[in-house]
Amino acid sequence: MKKSIVFIFTVFLLGSCAVFTPRQEFQQGMTERKFLRQNKDAVMSNMEGPFITYRVNRGERFYILATFENKELVKIEEREISPAWMPAQPSENEE
Repeated sequence: MKKSIVFIFTVFLLGSCAVFTPRQEFQQGMTERKFLRQNKDAVMSNMEGPFITYRVNRGERFYILATFENKELVKIEEREISPAWMPAQPSENEE
């Protein structure tokens, strides 16, 4: 009896620790409303037809582009901001 009580208590304790783990920041199929609640500093970057893209800054060097279609997250991209002093890199097609 004592072992079963200790076992149940241990399972309950480990289960309660899982509640305090950080939530996933982004997930495929996430609603636009939930995304905006979690990322209050998100700004609308682009609107093309059914697609809406939001930009979220991640510090000084990185930002995230989240694209929604019909109010569901369909694509997420993380990009690096190129410094202003860095010249534009020529593309391979230009010669």
